[in-house]
Amino acid sequence: MTVTVTQPQVPTTAPAAPQAHERLRVTRQRPRWSELRELLQLRRPTLNPVERRLGAALSIGDLRTVAARTTPRAVFDYVDGAADAELTLRRNRDAFAAVDFVPDYLSPVDDPDLSTSVFGHEIAMPLIFAPTGYTRMMHHEGEAAVARVAARNGLPYTLSTVGTSTVEDVAAAAPEGENWFQLYLTRDERLNKELLDRALAAGFTTVVLTVDTPVAARHLKDIRNGLTIPPSLTPRTLLGMARCPSWTLNKLTTSPITFASLSGTMDGGAIDAVRVADVVFEPTLNYEHLAWLRANWPHHILVKGVLSPNNARRAVETGADGVVVSNHGGRQLDRTPATLSVLPAIREELGPDATVILDSGVMHGQDIIAAVALGADAVMIGRAYLYGLMAGGERGVDRAVSILREEYGRSLQLLGLGSTAAIERQHVRVP
Repeated sequence: MTVTVTQPQVPTTAPAAPQAHERLRVTRQRPRWSELRELLQLRRPTLNPVERRLGAALSIGDLRTVAARTTPRAVFDYVDGAADAELTLRRNRDAFAAVDFVPDYLSPVDDPDLSTSVFGHEIAMPLIFAPTGYTRMMHHEGEAAVARVAARNGLPYTLSTVGTSTVEDVAAAAPEGENWFQLYLTRDERLNKELLDRALAAGFTTVVLTVDTPVAARHLKDIRNGLTIPPSLTPRTLLGMARCPSWTLNKLTTSPITFASLSGTMDGGAIDAVRVADVVFEPTLNYEHLAWLRANWPHHILVKGVLSPNNARRAVETGADGVVVSNHGGRQLDRTPATLSVLPAIREELGPDATVILDSGVMHGQDIIAAVALGADAVMIGRAYLYGLMAGGERGVDRAVSILREEYGRSLQLLGLGSTAAIERQHVRVP
């Protein structure tokens, strides 16, 4: 029997494109205003330039961009820059960028609890305002504005020894706030005791002893910009001030910038940042100084500038209640490790009871999660809120806090975590 198999015919050419009359017809109509009105989202224009700038800022990076436009170059570079080659500055950010998150999906979170506790005191989220020097140079409202924002948001604020407001100024601006005092132990024991007594009388609850500044580091940008405190009127600074008329007007019509807590101990005139460090800081700072502080301060003590487990352990053994893992935001010894990279070992060395706070490089709400997961009780921010201050004064600092809070809360939800307390080591991976 013969079987014949017929092969299917394969077309040798592609099917012809549909003719114009065969194409799908689209019915068109004249647009009606009632329908357009639903599509047009017209917003009332914001006439206030500060509110307009801040409203458009969606990240701390956006606030930084605004700050660069509204502040003289020398002042902005003082905040934005770091020591020598600025390697540590970049390492801090790179360490956060390298963190991977491991979410717990199918764990819905409607309203995460952002709060935590530091020294038995509940704060709204694991965020503390770090001490910054010369703050009224960035914006005429200065430390008082920052302290008010911190108090409104239920967060601690730390005033610097080289701040441009006194402890009395801050206490008056934020009487209900959780106010801390950052101490540079000077060569003058009488002055050290006076600073502590004033902080105690003003109701400050914690002293933060900074130990990574025995001498001043070199900030090349500041040297090239000829930065002095207050800014001196050289042709270069005059040009920078002319570019920022609001900043200049506010500086000329408000009280002069001084080292408020050190009034009476510094000579008059313009004083560059390097000479302040040479006069005020103690190059022989050691554990005996910490023991002296423990004997003269009745409340909590944190040692700021710790980067090694051994340093952390000895500080606690000498009387500190905890440490701030910090490299001064890259502004002191360059080539130090990123704080996030040394945090786990320091937490392991100190155990669960000592307070451990991470400082340096925090610019996003997710950075807070990474730090808490790796052992921190909270983080400190410095540049992040100073960008806001330069961008819009007190309103700008408020904006910085709201950005970080929104990022932090949303990221907790995306991770499937209902609270700060739920953050664990398993939720992050690091190189």
